[in-house]
Amino acid sequence: MAAAMAGLSVEWSALLGAPASPSPNCRPRPRGSACRASGSQMAVSVEKKFVTRKSEEIFKEAKDLMPGGVNSPVRAFKSVGGQPIIFDRVKGSRAWDVDGNEYVDYVGSWGPAIIGHADDEVLKALAEAAKNGTSFGAPCAAENELAKLVIDAVPSVEMVRFVNSGTEACMGMLRLARAFTGREKVIKFEGCYHGHADSFLVKAGSGVATLGLPDSPGVPKGATSSTLTAGYNDLDAVKQLFQDYKGEVAAVVLEPVVGNAGFIAPSKEFLEGLREVTKNEGALLVFDEVMTGFRIAYGGAQEYFGITPDLTTLGKVIGGGLPVGAYGGKRDIMEMVAPAGPMYQAGTLSGNPLAMTAGIHTLKRLQNSGTYEYLDKVSGKLVQGLLEAGKNAGHDMCGGYIRGMFGFFFTKGPVHNFEDAKKSDTAKFARFHRGMLERGVYLAPSQFEAGFTSLAHTEEDIDFTLAMAKEVLSSI
Repeated sequence: MAAAMAGLSVEWSALLGAPASPSPNCRPRPRGSACRASGSQMAVSVEKKFVTRKSEEIFKEAKDLMPGGVNSPVRAFKSVGGQPIIFDRVKGSRAWDVDGNEYVDYVGSWGPAIIGHADDEVLKALAEAAKNGTSFGAPCAAENELAKLVIDAVPSVEMVRFVNSGTEACMGMLRLARAFTGREKVIKFEGCYHGHADSFLVKAGSGVATLGLPDSPGVPKGATSSTLTAGYNDLDAVKQLFQDYKGEVAAVVLEPVVGNAGFIAPSKEFLEGLREVTKNEGALLVFDEVMTGFRIAYGGAQEYFGITPDLTTLGKVIGGGLPVGAYGGKRDIMEMVAPAGPMYQAGTLSGNPLAMTAGIHTLKRLQNSGTYEYLDKVSGKLVQGLLEAGKNAGHDMCGGYIRGMFGFFFTKGPVHNFEDAKKSDTAKFARFHRGMLERGVYLAPSQFEAGFTSLAHTEEDIDFTLAMAKEVLSSI
């Protein structure tokens, strides 16, 4: 089916006399429509074949230079077929590839672009910051400013340590949890992804789930022998593990809303039960909010659900599109981190002025009134429209959303855990993904990844997306 769809055409807007960067007011549209650019410039509707010649040439070269041609596995498009498109530039809610194809983007650099790609205010602030240097390897005032914003926003965080990625944040968090409790075992959940550190590559989500890989080769048994797993939303299984390993569990670590096995929401009873059992057993509760932090609420999932963990990991949004991560928590726990305490962790580029600046300006924008109500509105319209279109076309689908995070599955559902998610028709998702790509909608190339909306997404974007989805769902 994907091959058959390769000849389908989509509408693109051609700006007459426009500059190289298209107007942000002109968006991909269904066939037969027109778009007015800013000022007196007018865009006329033209029909253009979906061509990926330049992307194919670049990816062919990349495969000889990098493993699989990519620097992160899901980008290789293996689970959806075809070759990945090569991005050229992004702005607002849109992306353009090297062949000039334009897309409404629901990946958002895998979550960071919550105020939209290449935001003018953030770019201006970065340009000013870069004049003073890109990395100091020494403290800078911007670290304090971003730290204050994070501490003020996130209920569990009294002190924070900035690092360079979500994986690094989770590595530091894990070492800290073990150091503070004097215990080694950690409970995680099937389908949850906490970066690619050895200890967490056990029944993991994200690219591991997408590619159908077993626990990764190269991970020694000793590294995972202390990692215990349970089904998401299964509180009884967690309680049993605490009984089986009495006094040995340092922490329970989870994505408070799963985004790395597709979008899976927790039950409130599950989160409340985890908080209670960890307190009773002397273990730490850790929320991995690399994805949910500042995305489903300004204070993250812990604010949204009213459950305060002991430690929190962050990333994505807090860097405003630049590489960043962080872990934080109660002061007595965090003061174990070097140089205040004996638990060692370091990073050359941690707290660099550019990432701090982008994060500061992004978080300040998120404080504006109506931010999360708007995200909820566009995500709700998108997901409800997709499910309605799927139902009308005779497909079993289910899905959900919270503010700027959403997902859907090609299965009747409901989906409460990774085992439920694996019942999805991934072949059908692959056909859907290809059809949407060819019509100007960029979705995560995996059934097992959440999608993201931003403040830059307009109702026009959503209307366009749903119109294209109706076409594709009626043809697969």
